[in-house]
Amino acid sequence: MMDKEFFAAVTQATNLADNNECDLARAELVGIGGRGNYVMPGAIIRTKPEKIGSGCVIGLYVYVNGDVTIGDHVLIGPHCSVAAGNHKFDPATGWFSARTEPDGDDSIVLGEGSWLASNVTVTGGVKLGKCNLVCAGSVVTKSTPDYAIMAGIPAKQVGRIDPESGEYIWFSHEKK
Repeated sequence: MMDKEFFAAVTQATNLADNNECDLARAELVGIGGRGNYVMPGAIIRTKPEKIGSGCVIGLYVYVNGDVTIGDHVLIGPHCSVAAGNHKFDPATGWFSARTEPDGDDSIVLGEGSWLASNVTVTGGVKLGKCNLVCAGSVVTKSTPDYAIMAGIPAKQVGRIDPESGEYIWFSHEKK
């Protein structure tokens, strides 16, 4: 067990330090500071700092891993997972590899101005268009056009954003 005072400090830093000053300091600590980026408690960012744009908000307990590029002004809500790469099954051993291995282009791009609401998963190889809204709980497995509204598992385009007015235009839910 760790020292009680240290444990208390770590717990407070994780649970109580969710404010602009601390979020800016966290961005500095992970190497993406000085560009108006905010990193909330519990976020794990394992991509090169130069692949993250400016004005980004990386939410509570977000996981970013691998060859991920995040455009300017991207908002990533709490508990999102953006992980490039795949584990491969090895028939000789009968299990999956412990590390991710390249399988073509498994990189991920989150387009400028996009918003991933809470609990979104983006899988390897996805290129999210500019200004996408990905609704809460969605799993994005395919690349998307600019100004798309995506929802579901797997995510499908359910609407679009008018870039001139900002209006959300929802596609018809008519039965076929």
